Amino acid sequence: MCLLAGSILALTALAQSPAAKQALVLTLNDSINPATRDYVERGIQRAESTRAELLVIELDTPGGQVESMRLLAQTILAAKVPVVTYVTPSGARAASAGTYLLYASPVAAMTPGTHLGSATPVTLGGDGDRSANQEAMRRKMIEDAVAMIRGYAERHGRNADWAEQAVRDAANLDAQDALDQNVIDVVATDLDDLMTQLDGRQVELEDGVTTLSTQGIEQMREAPDWRTALLSLIANPVVAYGLILIGFYGLVFELASPGTLVPGVVGGISLLLGLFAFQVLSVDLAGLGLVLLGLAMIVGEAFLPSFGALGAGGIVAFVIGSVLLMDEANSAVAWPLIGGTALIAAGFLLWAVMRLIKVRRRVPLTGREELIGADAVALGDFSAGRGKVLLHGERWRARGKAGIHKGDKLRVTALEGLTVSVELSNVERSSRSI
Repeated sequence: MCLLAGSILALTALAQSPAAKQALVLTLNDSINPATRDYVERGIQRAESTRAELLVIELDTPGGQVESMRLLAQTILAAKVPVVTYVTPSGARAASAGTYLLYASPVAAMTPGTHLGSATPVTLGGDGDRSANQEAMRRKMIEDAVAMIRGYAERHGRNADWAEQAVRDAANLDAQDALDQNVIDVVATDLDDLMTQLDGRQVELEDGVTTLSTQGIEQMREAPDWRTALLSLIANPVVAYGLILIGFYGLVFELASPGTLVPGVVGGISLLLGLFAFQVLSVDLAGLGLVLLGLAMIVGEAFLPSFGALGAGGIVAFVIGSVLLMDEANSAVAWPLIGGTALIAAGFLLWAVMRLIKVRRRVPLTGREELIGADAVALGDFSAGRGKVLLHGERWRARGKAGIHKGDKLRVTALEGLTVSVELSNVERSSRSI
């Protein structure tokens, strides 16, 4: 009884003991685009669901898309878990859009030997000769960026004047100068040093002030997976621009030559991916669109003679769309479903293509083509290579080599007008040789 009571007390104490404190660590060492934004946003959601003590973003970026940065900054500002943006390792930078993320984070930290700044918004067209309208648009962009980064700075009590200077004049600071000018909160040599300095620090979140407890905290690192790498490649400005062009011209060629199908299939998939890359469509909408397009193509393969173009394009669209929609947390369930559906579709496509090949190889049963190779019987002896034959119950004029006699079994070799060319069949030759 004493042993049983002791076991119950031990289990009760274990159940009531607090869970180990965790810090989720993400790595953002690419441009800020829809793919990396999705990666960080999923990390924030995971940190919130697991009640992590804080989330650390190890940042090294040359900048990125303004809209992706803006949406990611909004997510960081609304996060229920403290977000620490840490520019690391030595030699890394938080340039352009990275500076905005650093200002938007409740805690901004840097490693010695890193820098931030050059936050002036630019367009893909460069700074060549500008008309009055282009100059006015540039001023509007800069004023909007200044208002945005000053709002981030004032939210966290940081140097708003230098933030404006970084936007207007592309100013830069190294780690120590940024700390001295109240641009960042901490300079730490490594992640352990950062955890030590953050212990006991008060951080203001959307729902109030919280005190960080990082002593003995467990660091859970979650690096970008292959899905993020693939989506980052698609979001590359050069690739994204190419996808838009391929999508546009593919649809134009399909409309100009209806029934070609291949340009339309490639164009539709490319256009949806390009719209995702330029953030016209969110990752979820682009994924859903590709899945629906893929399923429609797979079904269309059964009704249109595309010789596999629709089916193959449908499988590709379905798989890419599923990857866009796939959540890493549910990948164990998602992959068998995606793979099973793709295999079923591929099997159906293979069956349809094989059936089509078999039909095309089938000997014609009617028409001119059917007469070639048909059996005939000589109605009389051929004279000067000409005579009459019985073919399918009808009398036909025929031409053939000398030596054809009445009753010989013949085979049609050609048809010219209403005259057939014939030769002795294999059976007749065998009988004569005997």
